[in-house]
Amino acid sequence: MRPFLNFLNDETKKKVIDEAKSILCEMGMQIQNRNALALLADHGNRIDDKKMHVWFTEKSISQALSTVPGHFKLYDVNGNETHHFGEYNVHFTPGSSALKILDHRTKKIRTVLTPDYIEYAKLVSGLPLYQAQSTAMIPCDVHEGISDSYRLFLSLLYCEKPVITGSFTIDSVKVMKDFLLAVRGSESALAQKPLAVFTCCPLSPLKWGDVTPQNLLDLAELSIPVEIVSMPLSGLNAPVTLIGTLTQLAAEILSGIVIGQLAKPGLPMLWGGSPAIFDVRYETTPLGAPEIIMIDCANNEIGKFLEIPTQAYVSLSDSKRIDAQAGLETSMGATLAALSGINSISGPGMLDFENCQSLEKLVVDHEICSAVSRFIQGFEENETFPIIPLMQELMSERHLLIADHTRKYLRSEHTFPGSVIDRATEARFLNEGGYDLEERAHREVVRIINDYTPSNLSKEAKSGIIKLMKAEASKFGQKDLPAFDC
Repeated sequence: MRPFLNFLNDETKKKVIDEAKSILCEMGMQIQNRNALALLADHGNRIDDKKMHVWFTEKSISQALSTVPGHFKLYDVNGNETHHFGEYNVHFTPGSSALKILDHRTKKIRTVLTPDYIEYAKLVSGLPLYQAQSTAMIPCDVHEGISDSYRLFLSLLYCEKPVITGSFTIDSVKVMKDFLLAVRGSESALAQKPLAVFTCCPLSPLKWGDVTPQNLLDLAELSIPVEIVSMPLSGLNAPVTLIGTLTQLAAEILSGIVIGQLAKPGLPMLWGGSPAIFDVRYETTPLGAPEIIMIDCANNEIGKFLEIPTQAYVSLSDSKRIDAQAGLETSMGATLAALSGINSISGPGMLDFENCQSLEKLVVDHEICSAVSRFIQGFEENETFPIIPLMQELMSERHLLIADHTRKYLRSEHTFPGSVIDRATEARFLNEGGYDLEERAHREVVRIINDYTPSNLSKEAKSGIIKLMKAEASKFGQKDLPAFDC
């Protein structure tokens, strides 16, 4: 008896989709990539080559929607299935591409270094409810020209889980594809057992730059899954009404679905989003706002209505510290997202408007994911009815602690969180140190990293990606990489 959450009725979903299509067909979009424009023109879409503008046709949209898969799977470096994107399956992934990290020792936000990333990868390896890792942070101790490929490089070296990643340049995607091929061994093996999902983001309002469409085309060649993540700002570059932002979001995502499917019919894709409101008081872009959680969940309903697997950046916080606001925004987003059945929930660990990662928050958020997973498990009868014999035993013994029924179902019915969550009496709490939430989380970070087991990635694959990474770094004049101990 799994619970479900819906914000939209079918009539509204159809209206949003129809309006999104009308935006693409009547207003069109600017696409600053000649290859993408040529592809769209080849399929009958009207192009203004000088203005780099395209007006989509109903035919190309319908064609794309008919070929995009309704589900697909993801696999770890060892070839084991980890994800089944589709229906109401829910998977959690840390937030990605943070420029900063919250340093537990100084309690300050600072830039990211390679050792931070290595600790992150080791930590995620030991947190089972994160079925995938993300290229979560951008180290500043390497040349910016290799920052995208370097993150994937470290992820593949230190963690066996599949990777949610992306690139801000065209050239980086080429070497990142080579990393994945080095792990899988061949193009066919990579297509059969995808190891990564790449994020491709249109620009709001109604625009694609040059880099991201080319990335999408290059990834399609190898059937590497892609999530289309639009990022409109409600009230700034999207309508202030939630339904208006949702409709623009749908149009921008749909444009990416069309490009991807025309490039490679059957390309695995996620209908995603990372919308935000524009807070006019502070000129900031909150992602933990209740309105954004509503839009993310409703956008999931649009994707599901179109029978496309879904994604959202939603279980995160705009706070700058691990505090009550961080817990409130993250848990609220994770709960509603899971009840909505968003297939790929991205965001754990994130603070400060997606700009900052925190290892301690990753641990706290893992407990949130555990609680949310219990919510969506729902109620099961589990031999409870007829209840009279059970109640008779209760009245006779005055407890059910050692009853067969209790011992059989205790672990499946009750969630027992880790040491981060305090359920002790005050006396025991104080006797065990009286540590606050962040300190308990930090101790868990240290424990998991100390217990880290190196990846089973083969020596051949490791040598291959190390060689590729060094060659890529040398193109930018970086002779030596920061030390790593894989």
